Amino acid sequence: MDFSKLLTPEAVKVLTSASSKKRLMQDIGDLVHVAYGLPADRTVEALNSREALGPTGVGHGVALPHARLEGLEEVVGAFVVLDKPIDFSSVDRQPVDLAFALFAPENAGVEHLKALALVSRTLRDTSICNKLRANHDAGTLYTILTEKNAVQAA
Repeated sequence: MDFSKLLTPEAVKVLTSASSKKRLMQDIGDLVHVAYGLPADRTVEALNSREALGPTGVGHGVALPHARLEGLEEVVGAFVVLDKPIDFSSVDRQPVDLAFALFAPENAGVEHLKALALVSRTLRDTSICNKLRANHDAGTLYTILTEKNAVQAA
C-alpha cells in the first residue's frame, strides 16, 4: 500500500477557512466530493459519527479522521494543511494543522488498517511534517507524501 493508491492530487488542499473541527469536517466532505465524487453530506456524517466515538487527533498537530462508507470500492484519502491550527480534542491537547482523512468500504478489513498504519507512520515523521507545514502548494504537498513513500518502498 502506498500514498499514490490512497490519494489523488485533487484530494490535497490548503485550507484557510477551517475555524473549527465541524468546519474542517465539512471542508473534507467537500474535498472528497470533488476528488472522488463521494456525497459530501454522507462523508461528513460518517466522519462525525466516528469522531463521536473518540477524537482522532493523534498529537503533534496531526489528526487522522476516518470512516467507513457504504458503496465505496477502495480505501481513499484526503490531506489538508490548515493555515490556522484548530482545537481537535487531541490526545496531547495541541491544536491540529495537518489532517489526513481516510474513507474505507464497509467491509475493507485489513486494507483499512494498512492505510491507517501507513498514514500514521508517515505523519509521525517530524521531518515529513515539517516539510508539509513549510509548503502551501497542493501539488508540492502531494509530491512530498507520495515521494516519501516511494523512497521507503525502494
